[in-house]
Amino acid sequence: MLQGFHHVAIQCKDIDKSIAFYTAIGGKVCRTWGEGNSRACMICVGNDNCLELFANGAPDRPADKTVVHFAFRSTDTAADFAKAIAAGAVETKPVADFTIPSKPEPLAIRFAFCKGLDGEIIEFFQIM
Repeated sequence: MLQGFHHVAIQCKDIDKSIAFYTAIGGKVCRTWGEGNSRACMICVGNDNCLELFANGAPDRPADKTVVHFAFRSTDTAADFAKAIAAGAVETKPVADFTIPSKPEPLAIRFAFCKGLDGEIIEFFQIM
């Protein structure tokens, strides 16, 4: 069952500046992982809603291409994903389990990706 949004993912031109910006306006870094151009973090912005920031965004990326995907918080990724496919979405990554090697502790998730009817990338995200 869907429970709202979990996160919106943003490809950052300068992840350090983006982290500084989102924490300056009230966000809190709650998870980090990776190094160098593979760095990423989750910034909690209230009510268990997050921004997921990824390093290594192209400096000339148009502003309307910055959002990588949005993720629905789910209690049953497989069922919610199946509903989306049945409603006309196109599978881009099937349901899978993964542990994000984040700090302060790893995060076990079940997730899946599809393209919505307008080409938007949708993730179904379940914390295990």
